[in-house]
Amino acid sequence: MKSWTIEGGQPLKGEVNLSGAKNSITKLLVASLLSSEPSEFKNVPDIGDRQITQEICEAVGAKFERTSAHGLKVHTPEISSDRISKELGNRNRLAIMMMGPLLHRKGRAEIPAAAGGDRIGPRPVNFHLEAVGMMGATVENKDGVYIIEGNELHGAEIELPYPSVTTTENLLMIATMVQGRTTLHNAAIEPEVMDLVKFLQKMGAIIDYKVDRTFVIDGVEKLMGAEHRLIPDRIVAASLGAAAVATKGDVFVRNAKQRDMLTFLNTLRRIGGGFEVQDEGIRFFREGPLQAIHLETSVHPGFMTDWQPPFLLLLTQAEGMSVVHETVFEDRFGYVHALKDMGAEIGLYDSCMGSSCRFSTSRYKHSAVIKGPTKLRAAEINVPDLRAGFTYLIAAIMAKGKSTIHGIDHITRGYEHLADSLAGLGVGIEEAN
Repeated sequence: MKSWTIEGGQPLKGEVNLSGAKNSITKLLVASLLSSEPSEFKNVPDIGDRQITQEICEAVGAKFERTSAHGLKVHTPEISSDRISKELGNRNRLAIMMMGPLLHRKGRAEIPAAAGGDRIGPRPVNFHLEAVGMMGATVENKDGVYIIEGNELHGAEIELPYPSVTTTENLLMIATMVQGRTTLHNAAIEPEVMDLVKFLQKMGAIIDYKVDRTFVIDGVEKLMGAEHRLIPDRIVAASLGAAAVATKGDVFVRNAKQRDMLTFLNTLRRIGGGFEVQDEGIRFFREGPLQAIHLETSVHPGFMTDWQPPFLLLLTQAEGMSVVHETVFEDRFGYVHALKDMGAEIGLYDSCMGSSCRFSTSRYKHSAVIKGPTKLRAAEINVPDLRAGFTYLIAAIMAKGKSTIHGIDHITRGYEHLADSLAGLGVGIEEAN
């Protein structure tokens, strides 16, 4: 994996063009396989996770064509295999999402039980498997592989125990072509989920959204190809916004959308960060001192867990004691030790420091107390996962001196042309030997 050397101590200033959402393109590519007709996507990000997902789709027969720098056409006239190899399945967590295309077009799916991706806590697939079983499929775990079979799937009344994004997206795709009606309660409603719903509707699906996190899907016999423009990546926008405020900089994130970032922007304003919503994007800046805050992550429309690492780093520059309570991923704070090595004063606790959450009876350290403001020092850091990796980059930019960041490939899975973007904002960055 690549390593970068960062020369810190300078504020970020300039403009960055926001690409399409990582958490949209990966699911949209899979959804395109539900039809034998071609689909075309615009605003496609040039990132590692998009390439990994493309390789998974190609392994079962999909053909890809670049139509422009950010345009991509997908055509899968036939599904050539009902099996995802363990090697591909271990590269990210998208393999389980292949159930829909494989079941509908082959009647069978072999999915590796182990999954790769970020080490931020277990992401069990039991929600997926139990729900597809309710729709008539049989599921067997044999030698570390899920064997799922079902030629005549039917609608079902399903209530998720937790509004999981990937489970919601998976079941939406499967339900589009089963016999009858599926009602999905306690579903995730993130912007990326709704982006998938819009694409599926363009393909011919019938999906109604009701109150209280409920989708009603009437199965259809066939889906067609469609054209779709991805939503911008709100996680990248928030990460860059946090970086601008943390470094006392001034950054315009072109294409950032206020509608998808309301909670982030409100929270940023509460601590004293500045932003200006413009027609073409959002400008982030800092004019005065930052104030401590009590923050809790949640599912949409709450403060999303992927915004948490860069925002926690931002809180190291706030005056007073801040509290961050993580309710989505139990091991999300694994990145904190490196920040402490750089001088941050952060304590981790296994108790809930906000409302009680599903980890309240566990021993996971899912609450953090941050004392600020603190000056950070340069360090040598290993990146454990995507969002923590970008947080380490911000920390290195904030710290005076040269920091070396190892494992850059984790970060480029989700951030397009990151080295060029940071250099354009004034960061001294070079590939380490």
